[in-house]
Amino acid sequence: MDAHYYNVNVNWNQDRKGMMCSPELNSSIGGDGCIEVATPPEFPKGIAGIWSPEHLFTASVASCIMTTFLAIAENSKLEFSQFGCNAVGKLEKVEGGMEMTEVAVAPRVTLLHEKDRDRALKVLEKTEKHCLISNSIKSRVIMNPDISVAPKTEEIV
Repeated sequence: MDAHYYNVNVNWNQDRKGMMCSPELNSSIGGDGCIEVATPPEFPKGIAGIWSPEHLFTASVASCIMTTFLAIAENSKLEFSQFGCNAVGKLEKVEGGMEMTEVAVAPRVTLLHEKDRDRALKVLEKTEKHCLISNSIKSRVIMNPDISVAPKTEEIV
């Protein structure tokens, strides 16, 4: 496979915030492929309520877990009705500065059939092994999956 490239431009606006855009994307919200980014509020002059590099880092891991799961589940013909993934990134002071040391991901899969539980676990194991973002960072990625089965709906006569 050839190399792939993803273009992102960041431009400072004022204070500790700017706009991050990709000429390859169109946002369904703004239509311009841009999101506002800022220093998080835990830092001096940080701004609450705006995406930070730390949020984007954590979101990158969680969204890669999702897209990797979806591809592997499709190839495995795993039937499920829902997928979600919560993630928490841990920023710590380490020797030499600050570092995102850990990302805990909690994927939630709702299956259609109990018989698929073991297969779902195998799909999640493959997901963890093959997530390209997780494999590209030095942060520890901890996966704590939650697998459930959708309740059967009873027909009302």
